[in-house]
Amino acid sequence: MSAKDEILSRIRTALADTPVTEEVPREYRTTSAMNEEQLIELLVDRLVDYKAGVEVIDAAQIPEFVAAKLKDASSVVYPQGLDTHWLSALDKDVEQRLDAPGARLSVAELDATSAVVTSSAVSVAESGTIILDGQPDQGRRAISLVPDHHVCIVPISTIVQLLPEAMPRLSITRPLTWISGPSATSDIELERVEGVHGPRTLDVLMVRGL
Repeated sequence: MSAKDEILSRIRTALADTPVTEEVPREYRTTSAMNEEQLIELLVDRLVDYKAGVEVIDAAQIPEFVAAKLKDASSVVYPQGLDTHWLSALDKDVEQRLDAPGARLSVAELDATSAVVTSSAVSVAESGTIILDGQPDQGRRAISLVPDHHVCIVPISTIVQLLPEAMPRLSITRPLTWISGPSATSDIELERVEGVHGPRTLDVLMVRGL
């Protein structure tokens, strides 16, 4: 018997006589009655409070706004499933770097990249949280955590009000990245420091028609 088997065996023995506990009450809200405009307004309010840049646009405007957000970038990384038309208006001097299985950028290469553009899986308006789940248009976690500037596309159709509404849309087997504003932390003197464990700048394009 391995050490792991022995530990699990002891746990099973210890729990054998444990009475079945009562079911945990789940009386919290699981659905909301907010309409689309209310969801947009609430999410914008939360993201702005977190010091993120936010624009509400139509799908046809994505290339224009991505280019505007990245006008000072020298390079940008994007995942293999991203619609490359979204990058079509970038200045020709901005180097576009694909990150894909078999052609992944190293941490040093990501660190030297100015920005990243991804889509998103679902956003929770009440907490101002954008969730990425590693789908092809979002890429692996590293590309959204290492570059200093993240431009995130949020389809308005994926916005919900409450966390319990978001969870059924996600798979716990996928690597999830939860984003509530640019990376920031505070020390014991409450001095805000940005960019410690993620992008210093977050620009969110909330898009109708995706």
